[in-house]
Amino acid sequence: MVIWLFAGGGATEIRGLVPFLEKHYPGYRVHRMTPITRKPGPRPGFTLPGHGRTGESLASEIRERLPDVLARNEECDVILVIDDLDCRSETDHRDRFLDAIDSAHGASAITRFVGFAAPELEVWIIADWANSVAKHQDFRGRHNRMRHWLVTEKNISFETPESYGIYNPDKDSCNEKLSDAIIESTMLHVDDRLLPRYSKGLHTPILLQMIDPEIVKDKCQIFKKLHVFLNENCRAPQELS
Repeated sequence: MVIWLFAGGGATEIRGLVPFLEKHYPGYRVHRMTPITRKPGPRPGFTLPGHGRTGESLASEIRERLPDVLARNEECDVILVIDDLDCRSETDHRDRFLDAIDSAHGASAITRFVGFAAPELEVWIIADWANSVAKHQDFRGRHNRMRHWLVTEKNISFETPESYGIYNPDKDSCNEKLSDAIIESTMLHVDDRLLPRYSKGLHTPILLQMIDPEIVKDKCQIFKKLHVFLNENCRAPQELS
């Protein structure tokens, strides 16, 4: 079984999302269609577009790229879109991506699903803090004070973390980023100056491999929709018997 993955974002998705899917939902091959790794341009300081798109920009990229890959008649069983919701409307955001998929001739015959990290991928890590941050060597000895600060100062619920954030129409995203709050939580204590601070590009991909989706789904209802779809549609036949 082959999945074509269109994912928003940048370094985190490139380095973390595909290994996460292949580890926790085995039985298929993931072909990442986006984000596109930056390639050297024709002159110094110039890079080709495509890396880091999200929202409407990602939907536009799907419209641009999907007809080309469909025309090559490559194997595809599922078209999967995963993007950060960033406090936006789940329904409106999903319809945007479905419309982009349906605009490509031949796509209607392929199973498709649009899943979200609400508000960001780091919400899945928050949901299973005990198996991720608390066990990572960079945060041992301080993960409890990090968690306490995130709860008391940033009002992050570790039982319902998808509730974090308020939509800011000027930004078309959350008023504050969850990942920024996690980074800040590693820079509060005087001793933190000598310790690694949280890195979205370095730590998030590693921590995604440490979480248990069964725990995450019980705390994140938007993630649960993706989890159920992958379990029901993206397993090898021997795993379903």
